[in-house]
Parts: sequence; structure tokens; C-alpha cells
Amino acid sequence: MYCPTTAWTGEYILGMDSRKQFDVVVLGSGAGGLSAALAAAQGGAQVAIFEKADLLGGSTAISGGVPWFPCNHHQDELGIDDSPEQALAYLSSLSLGRMDPQMAQAFVDGSRQTCKWLEDSTSIRFSVMPGYPDYHPEHPGGMPAGGRSLDPNLFSYRELGVWADKIAKSRRSAHLKITDTTLGGGTGYLAPEVLAQREAEDLRGCGAALVGPLLKALLDAEVSIFTGAAATDLILTDGRVTGVQVTIEGTSTTVVANKAVILATGGFEWNTTLVSSFLRGPMDSPAGVPTNEGDGLLMAMRAGAQLANMGQAWWVPTVTIPGDVAFGQQRANLVNRERTLPGSIFVNRKGKRFTNEAANYNALGGAFHQMDPVGFDYPNLPCWLIFDQQYATSYGSFGTKAGEPIADWIARADTLSHLAQLIGVDPEGLGDTVTRWNATVAAGHDEDFGRGDSAYDRWSGDGDFRFTKQSTLGPITTGPFYAVEIHSGTLGTSGGPRTDTSGRVLNTYGDVIPGLFAVGNVAAAPTAMAYGGAGGTLGPILVFGRAAGMAASQGTA
Repeated sequence: MYCPTTAWTGEYILGMDSRKQFDVVVLGSGAGGLSAALAAAQGGAQVAIFEKADLLGGSTAISGGVPWFPCNHHQDELGIDDSPEQALAYLSSLSLGRMDPQMAQAFVDGSRQTCKWLEDSTSIRFSVMPGYPDYHPEHPGGMPAGGRSLDPNLFSYRELGVWADKIAKSRRSAHLKITDTTLGGGTGYLAPEVLAQREAEDLRGCGAALVGPLLKALLDAEVSIFTGAAATDLILTDGRVTGVQVTIEGTSTTVVANKAVILATGGFEWNTTLVSSFLRGPMDSPAGVPTNEGDGLLMAMRAGAQLANMGQAWWVPTVTIPGDVAFGQQRANLVNRERTLPGSIFVNRKGKRFTNEAANYNALGGAFHQMDPVGFDYPNLPCWLIFDQQYATSYGSFGTKAGEPIADWIARADTLSHLAQLIGVDPEGLGDTVTRWNATVAAGHDEDFGRGDSAYDRWSGDGDFRFTKQSTLGPITTGPFYAVEIHSGTLGTSGGPRTDTSGRVLNTYGDVIPGLFAVGNVAAAPTAMAYGGAGGTLGPILVFGRAAGMAASQGTA
């Protein structure tokens, strides 16, 4: 039995249905919550999902929707060699010794099974993103030619009926597959006839192509689903989690969980107090949904959970466009394409480059978090993306197509010196940096930061020159010159309660808190700081979401 479409309020649970108890209660409806709920329902449990927001899907719904699954069966179809040993060596090389080997092993071992389970249990169909490299392909076990990142096929939201309007929607990529976007090797635009056909059939890709089929499977399994339902605290009885306090339209009620509560409430990136308390460096531009305020983290802490990975997040450089809002908040737009194209560089307030601009977004967080021990500040913030008119004409920028006028909000000047003065950057430093950059381009090698050396760098830039350094190395010579401020943002935080390989939350003594599970960004990331490739967050989330749902349905916590 599921929540009727005519009853979206607390009236349903408080009055229209006298039952206030289920076997498994899932808090949150992103990839972790949906996969956990489906696995629990398949295990015979009576399941309910409570989502704080008015819309389902969490940050997954507005994401690229790509899971990173080592050793997946689609690699077999293409003759791509992979192995658990390679995948583990690769993740280990990225973790600085912080990754729990048992959690990493469970993720790698569960990836193939979870990929097949999703395709067997829902209408999700994956395909390998052609040629898409891991994010650090030169590391031991990395795959320069790709194979681990999977693109979900388009899904018709007509199959969801009225529920189609209850899922968070990405404004820019609703009808795109990830391989249609610039991140996945496409142009970011569809031919008019293709777009018209997808709109007519309401075919959605990216994160929507994960959330939609999962939701359809849950509705078919008669899982109860409630939106606008904020969990406020866990109910503990003799040390066991036996339910949760939920507030719907200002009315609080107790929901009993006979077997388990699964936290899947997302990270804490929108809670400024928690961000200040835990994150390792500055972060002022969260890109997740605004309901990610750390509710699940705080509930787990009150229940005595042990915490791990709290300083980490899934970092990403962002830009804020005036008037561009999402879910009632300023939208943080990811800067993935613009910084990788030839003819663009990052500079700090001294006008100096400080990193490989084409590196993967998560790794770039380290560049923004470098601290000057003398000045006692973060010298690479503020950061500016610098490009010239040739770049603007060839590629456009931040929503404008190639050849279109650059948006008025972007700073510009006829000379680099004047541009530096406009944005508060040292003019001499900027001039010297651009001169050195142009010499670097002419030499064909960035000896300062190695931009273009990695297969990943050579993928992400100009697609006409993909797999060559020309895809990302280009001069800055032709005025007017442009500057856009870049922010230190995050796709979501990755610290929270420590769990075991079944997703059971551990207390400060390392023992299981009976009846409590956590999956997704509310929990300590199974790979710690390691972000293997596109979908490096969604892959583990789906693997451990399934594991938690299976265990919870059996009452094994």
C-alpha cells in the first residue's frame, strides 16, 4: 500500500490510515534511500519512505546519474579487462591510507551484483560511457580508456503518472543523457527534433533516469511514500532504535519501525554550523539540494554513533550566476567544462596560477584549501577563471553558446591590466602569468602543473581535439579579456556515522547500534576521500543501499 496521490499531507498518516508502524522506515529518497527501500521490500519487509522535501530524489535527481561500478558485466560485453585487485589498488592509491579496507572490498565485490540487481529489479539499463577515463587513470589500477562509469538509459516519466511531478528536476539536463552533456563527451545540446521527441515522450536521463525507475519499482512493490515529512529524532528503546519522530505540516507523530530505521538523509552541506565545525577548508557554495542540513547526522550523533571522514566532502568548483536559483536558493553551477577548455586558466589574488585547471573536480578541492601559514588565510580564494575573446567566440561561456555575446554579469576589459584592476587582482602578476601560460602552450607542456598530461585532462576539453593536449592547452591573446569568480563548492559532504559492510551504524565503542542503518552522504563514505571516476559517489551509495536494505529486512541489526 502506498500513499494515495490525493493525500500528500500528514493527514494520511495521522488520520486517513491509523497504522503508524512499518518493518523498515527509510528517511530520504535519493539513490541510497530508494535502493535500500527496494531491497528491503524484496526481502519481505513492509517499508515506508519519509522524505523531508516536497519533491523526491534528493541530490541524485539533479545529478549526472552515473554510477562507478568496477568489474561490471557491461565491461564483459565490450571486452574490457578489469579486476577487483585493480580496482582496490586504484582506490587505495587515492585514499592517503584513510580508507577502511573491508568497506572498500565490500564495495568492489558488490558492484557487479548491484549493477545486475538494478537492471533485474527495475527498468534501468546501463551502458558504458565510451572512452570515459577514470579520474586518476595513471594511478595503479586506473583505467585510461574507461569502462567503470555507466550511463543510465532514458526513462519515460509517463510511466509514473502523477508521481512524475513529485521528483526534483534538473533545469538544464532533464532530457539529456550524460553522454549528451559536455561532461560526458557531448555538446550539451540536442538537435531540435530529438529534443521535441524526448519532451513529447517525457524521456529523462542523468539522475532522473536512476530515480524514476527506482520509484516505479517501489510503487509496484506497494512501498508507502511520504513527502514533506521531516524526521526529527530517533526513538530508542533499551538501546535499540525502534522508530522515528516525524513532523508533517507542523504535526509530530511517532512512527514505529519493527525492524530498522535506515538513514538516507544526505549530507550536511547546507548547515553552516556543521560545515564550520567539521569541514577541512572553506566551502561557501553547496550544490546539493537545500534540505541536506545534517538531520540524519544529528540524529545518529544523539544515538551515540561513531563518526568518520568528517572533514571531507565531494568537492567541486562552482560559479554563481545572478538570478539563477534552484529550490528557492542561489544555484551553485558546476564549473566542469569552462575551466578545461583551451584558452582558460585559474588565477588567485596575486594573479598566479596555482593548480591544474583540468584536473577532476573533487581533487581541485585541495587547491582551494591550501593555507598560508604566515598570512593565515587561503591564498587561492578568491579564484578567477580568465579567458579571452577567442575562447568566448569558440566556446561561449556559462550558458551562452559559441558565437553568442558573453553574459553582462561577467567582468571584462580590453586589457589584462584593466581586467586585473576590476577584479582586485595584482595586474603585474596576471600579466606575467598569461605570458608564461602562452609560452607553456607554445612548448606543448605545462611544466608548472602538468595540465594535459593525464588522459582525463585530454578528455574533458575541446572535443574536436579529444585525447590530445590541444583539447586543453590554448593561448590567451585576444582582447577583450574576461574573468569569472570561482567558488569552493561541494556536491555533498561525505562524513557521518561509521557503518559496517551491511550499513549498520556503529557506536563509539565500535558496536552495532541495533535497528539503525545509514547509507549515502549521511554516512561516512566507504571509500573515504577516494573518488575513482564519474559516479564515484553513486556507485558506493547504490551498493551499500542495497546491502542495508537486505540486512534491515531480515532484522539483523
